[in-house]
Amino acid sequence: MLLDWTTGPLADGLHCYRKQEFFDAHEHWEGVWLRCDEPEKTFLQALIQVTAAFHHLQQGRPAGTGSLLRRALRRLEGFPAEYEGVRVDALCESIRGWLDGLDSEAERRLPFPLIR
Repeated sequence: MLLDWTTGPLADGLHCYRKQEFFDAHEHWEGVWLRCDEPEKTFLQALIQVTAAFHHLQQGRPAGTGSLLRRALRRLEGFPAEYEGVRVDALCESIRGWLDGLDSEAERRLPFPLIR
């Protein structure tokens, strides 16, 4: 299954993600994830974990944020530098920056990772 980020629930979720509406992004992507086969299933699961992590952050739960980002990073590290239109290498680098900054004031100044 090729992931189409231009229309449908993936595009809708991407739009929500960019507006920092992380819970809504998660909801859009989860429906696609449920219908995927591997390796797209694992890939989307990682992206959903990123959205869930930042939803936790918005709710004031940084421990949940770190846990979900670490799990997402483990899943993403098995993918090539670019996969299904997503710059996985840049996303992983951004996630690592967030993990490093979660316990400091720097976290408040980090941009949210770009998914696409």
